[in-house]
Amino acid sequence: MKIGLLGAGRIGAFHARTLAALPGVSELLVADADQVRARTVAADTGGTAVSDTAEAIRRADAVVIATATDTHSELICRAAEAGMPVFCEKPIALDLDTTDRALETVETTGVPLQIGFQRRFDEGFVEARRLVETGDIGRIYAVRLATHDPAPPPEAYLRASGGLFRDLAIHDFDLLRWVTGEEVVEIYAAGATLIGDPAFEATGDIDTAAFVARLSGGGLAIFSGTRHDPRGYDVRLELFGSKDSVMAGMDARSPIRGLGRSSQKETGMDTGDEYPDFMTRFEAAYRAELSDFIDVAAGKGEPRATGRDARAALRIALAAERSMAERRPVTLDETP
Repeated sequence: MKIGLLGAGRIGAFHARTLAALPGVSELLVADADQVRARTVAADTGGTAVSDTAEAIRRADAVVIATATDTHSELICRAAEAGMPVFCEKPIALDLDTTDRALETVETTGVPLQIGFQRRFDEGFVEARRLVETGDIGRIYAVRLATHDPAPPPEAYLRASGGLFRDLAIHDFDLLRWVTGEEVVEIYAAGATLIGDPAFEATGDIDTAAFVARLSGGGLAIFSGTRHDPRGYDVRLELFGSKDSVMAGMDARSPIRGLGRSSQKETGMDTGDEYPDFMTRFEAAYRAELSDFIDVAAGKGEPRATGRDARAALRIALAAERSMAERRPVTLDETP
């Protein structure tokens, strides 16, 4: 199968290496606004650099979109109208109207659209979902989530990101829905600028956030997020239910120190080999999600993360932003 890779930046180059190694990919067509970058990535992966995204869409059997956020919806529509199965990094767009227009095109054409929520392919989170589905967790009382970046992104990234809730926390909103099988019905969120990077105030963004959300089953979810963790990249999820309590995402490379001899001995923490970034932490999950997409594009299954899932996560993020701005709990009914 010929795959058109649209975008050869950091995540695009990472995806190129993964795609080139998948047995279902016969040719990788690399397109980027920066032709030098496209040629470099193509040369490094045995792919073929093409002149632009239109050529990649025309020649490919399916496309992987890893371009800048503000191009996602247009490229999804162009690929869908050409009959291409589409994989797109989150988000579809930063607002619901643009998201809905892209989804309408996808649903009208009937092509599969898979969104890059790679945490759905991480073995720990997959097992957490299985335990919920089998009833082994019981009724969910509480969920605890954390996403902590090792270092803040540059100001140019912040200006295009949509803010912490629509960028960093969007994965947690999706994971919360997917693992629990429940919907967020109300959220109370707060944010702050604490790390001293002037880029956040310059862009009107925050670098630290927390929320409490009420789930459709009555349980509560608690989240912490920050753009700076001095020890590395940290993503975790804990489930507390009527039958069991479990944690996913904690291992010997988790960037947090266990206090006390028993804590360090039992968890293997504080090894000095903490996860430096999200690509290292989720390397296996990224490989699994792109392998899954190749199967989806070949008609062998349905996307695990759909465009409707992307919309649902964005809707929660917008409710969180409104809650933070108005300093009150916001129900999801207030965000159509």
